[in-house]
Amino acid sequence: MRTKTVRCTVNGVPVEKTVDVRASLADMLRDDYALTSVKIGCQVGECGACNVLIDGECYNSCIYLAVWAEGKSIVTVEGLKGKDGLLHPIQQAFVEEAAVQCGFCTPGLIMTALSLLNSGKKYTRQELRYEISGHLCRCTGYENILTALEKAINRRDNGE
Repeated sequence: MRTKTVRCTVNGVPVEKTVDVRASLADMLRDDYALTSVKIGCQVGECGACNVLIDGECYNSCIYLAVWAEGKSIVTVEGLKGKDGLLHPIQQAFVEEAAVQCGFCTPGLIMTALSLLNSGKKYTRQELRYEISGHLCRCTGYENILTALEKAINRRDNGE
Protein backbone atom coordinates (compact mmCIF):
# COMPACT_ATOMS: atom_id res chain seq x y z
CA MET A 1 0.00 0.00 0.00
CA ARG A 2 1.38 3.40 -1.03
CA THR A 3 0.70 6.32 1.27
CA LYS A 4 1.19 10.05 1.12
CA THR A 5 0.92 12.77 3.71
CA VAL A 6 -1.75 15.34 2.91
CA ARG A 7 -1.66 18.82 4.43
CA CYS A 8 -4.78 20.88 4.01
CA THR A 9 -7.31 22.95 5.93
CA VAL A 10 -10.56 21.31 7.01
CA ASN A 11 -13.28 23.63 8.30
CA GLY A 12 -10.70 26.31 9.05
CA VAL A 13 -8.29 24.02 10.92
CA PRO A 14 -4.91 23.08 9.40
CA VAL A 15 -4.58 19.28 9.35
CA GLU A 16 -2.03 16.70 8.30
CA LYS A 17 -2.81 13.06 7.64
CA THR A 18 -1.06 10.15 5.96
CA VAL A 19 -3.53 8.43 3.64
CA ASP A 20 -3.60 5.58 1.16
CA VAL A 21 -3.07 7.19 -2.26
CA ARG A 22 -6.26 5.47 -3.46
CA ALA A 23 -8.46 6.90 -0.67
CA SER A 24 -11.21 9.33 -1.57
CA LEU A 25 -11.57 12.67 0.14
CA ALA A 26 -14.94 11.46 1.45
CA ASP A 27 -13.22 8.51 3.13
CA MET A 28 -10.57 10.75 4.66
CA LEU A 29 -13.10 13.26 5.97
CA ARG A 30 -15.38 10.60 7.45
CA ASP A 31 -12.83 8.06 8.68
CA ASP A 32 -10.02 10.31 9.85
CA TYR A 33 -11.91 13.40 11.00
CA ALA A 34 -15.36 11.98 11.88
CA LEU A 35 -17.11 14.49 9.59
CA THR A 36 -20.21 12.42 9.06
CA SER A 37 -22.14 15.12 7.20
CA VAL A 38 -20.17 13.85 4.20
CA LYS A 39 -22.45 11.03 3.12
CA ILE A 40 -21.33 8.06 1.06
CA GLY A 41 -24.13 7.36 -1.39
CA CYS A 42 -23.34 6.17 -4.88
CA GLN A 43 -19.51 6.35 -4.69
CA VAL A 44 -19.41 7.32 -8.38
CA GLY A 45 -20.18 11.05 -8.23
CA GLU A 46 -23.81 10.88 -9.31
CA CYS A 47 -25.92 11.49 -6.19
CA GLY A 48 -24.32 14.61 -4.65
CA ALA A 49 -24.61 13.35 -1.05
CA CYS A 50 -20.86 13.74 -0.51
CA ASN A 51 -20.52 17.31 -1.82
CA VAL A 52 -18.03 19.56 -0.03
CA LEU A 53 -16.49 22.90 -0.87
CA ILE A 54 -12.86 22.78 -1.97
CA ASP A 55 -11.33 26.24 -2.28
CA GLY A 56 -14.87 27.58 -2.56
CA GLU A 57 -16.08 25.24 -5.32
CA CYS A 58 -18.42 22.30 -4.89
CA TYR A 59 -17.04 18.81 -5.57
CA ASN A 60 -18.20 15.23 -5.16
CA SER A 61 -15.75 14.10 -2.52
CA CYS A 62 -16.35 10.41 -3.28
CA ILE A 63 -14.50 10.72 -6.60
CA TYR A 64 -11.97 13.33 -5.46
CA LEU A 65 -8.80 11.67 -4.21
CA ALA A 66 -7.66 12.69 -0.74
CA VAL A 67 -4.13 13.35 -2.07
CA TRP A 68 -5.55 16.01 -4.41
CA ALA A 69 -6.56 18.00 -1.31
CA GLU A 70 -2.92 18.93 -0.65
CA GLY A 71 -2.80 22.64 0.17
CA LYS A 72 -6.55 23.08 -0.32
CA SER A 73 -9.24 24.48 1.96
CA ILE A 74 -12.13 22.06 2.50
CA VAL A 75 -15.46 22.98 4.08
CA THR A 76 -18.14 20.53 5.21
CA VAL A 77 -21.48 21.20 6.88
CA GLU A 78 -19.74 20.90 10.25
CA GLY A 79 -17.73 24.00 9.28
CA LEU A 80 -20.83 26.16 8.86
CA LYS A 81 -21.50 26.75 12.54
CA GLY A 82 -22.10 30.39 13.20
CA LYS A 83 -21.39 32.44 16.28
CA ASP A 84 -23.02 31.01 19.38
CA GLY A 85 -23.82 27.82 17.43
CA LEU A 86 -26.42 29.51 15.22
CA LEU A 87 -27.34 27.91 11.93
CA HIS A 88 -25.86 29.28 8.72
CA PRO A 89 -28.50 31.27 6.74
CA ILE A 90 -28.80 28.50 4.14
CA GLN A 91 -29.39 25.94 6.88
CA GLN A 92 -31.97 28.23 8.48
CA ALA A 93 -33.79 28.57 5.16
CA PHE A 94 -33.84 24.77 4.77
CA VAL A 95 -35.39 24.42 8.22
CA GLU A 96 -37.96 27.18 7.66
CA GLU A 97 -39.06 25.74 4.31
CA ALA A 98 -39.12 22.09 5.46
CA ALA A 99 -36.51 21.29 2.83
CA VAL A 100 -35.27 18.39 4.94
CA GLN A 101 -36.99 15.05 4.83
CA CYS A 102 -34.95 11.92 5.56
CA GLY A 103 -31.83 14.12 5.63
CA PHE A 104 -29.44 11.89 3.69
CA CYS A 105 -29.09 14.26 0.72
CA THR A 106 -29.31 17.43 2.83
CA PRO A 107 -25.60 18.01 3.64
CA GLY A 108 -24.60 17.76 -0.03
CA LEU A 109 -27.46 20.03 -1.05
CA ILE A 110 -26.48 22.53 1.68
CA MET A 111 -22.94 22.66 0.28
CA THR A 112 -24.20 23.19 -3.28
CA ALA A 113 -26.61 25.83 -1.99
CA LEU A 114 -23.73 27.55 -0.20
CA SER A 115 -21.70 27.71 -3.40
CA LEU A 116 -24.71 29.21 -5.19
CA LEU A 117 -25.24 31.70 -2.38
CA ASN A 118 -21.55 32.66 -2.40
CA SER A 119 -21.57 33.20 -6.17
CA GLY A 120 -23.47 36.46 -5.69
CA LYS A 121 -25.63 35.64 -8.71
CA LYS A 122 -29.39 35.92 -8.90
CA TYR A 123 -30.97 32.71 -10.20
CA THR A 124 -34.35 31.93 -11.71
CA ARG A 125 -36.17 28.92 -10.30
CA GLN A 126 -35.37 27.03 -13.51
CA GLU A 127 -31.66 27.86 -13.15
CA LEU A 128 -31.71 26.68 -9.53
CA ARG A 129 -33.42 23.48 -10.65
CA TYR A 130 -30.57 22.92 -13.10
CA GLU A 131 -27.91 23.74 -10.48
CA ILE A 132 -29.22 21.10 -8.07
CA SER A 133 -29.83 18.49 -10.78
CA GLY A 134 -26.68 16.65 -9.67
CA HIS A 135 -28.39 15.72 -6.40
CA LEU A 136 -30.55 12.70 -5.86
CA CYS A 137 -33.28 13.21 -3.28
CA ARG A 138 -35.18 9.98 -2.86
CA CYS A 139 -37.88 11.73 -0.81
CA THR A 140 -38.79 14.03 -3.74
CA GLY A 141 -38.28 17.15 -1.68
CA TYR A 142 -37.09 19.32 -4.54
CA GLU A 143 -39.83 21.96 -4.42
CA ASN A 144 -39.13 22.83 -0.79
CA ILE A 145 -35.39 22.78 -1.49
CA LEU A 146 -35.86 25.23 -4.37
CA THR A 147 -38.00 27.47 -2.17
CA ALA A 148 -35.31 27.41 0.54
CA LEU A 149 -32.65 28.34 -2.01
CA GLU A 150 -34.75 31.24 -3.28
CA LYS A 151 -35.36 32.41 0.28
CA ALA A 152 -31.64 32.36 1.16
CA ILE A 153 -30.69 34.17 -2.06
CA ASN A 154 -33.40 36.80 -1.51
CA ARG A 155 -32.18 37.36 2.06
CA ARG A 156 -28.62 37.72 0.77
CA ASP A 157 -29.75 40.24 -1.83
CA ASN A 158 -31.71 42.19 0.80
CA GLY A 159 -28.72 42.33 3.14
CA GLU A 160 -30.30 40.10 5.77
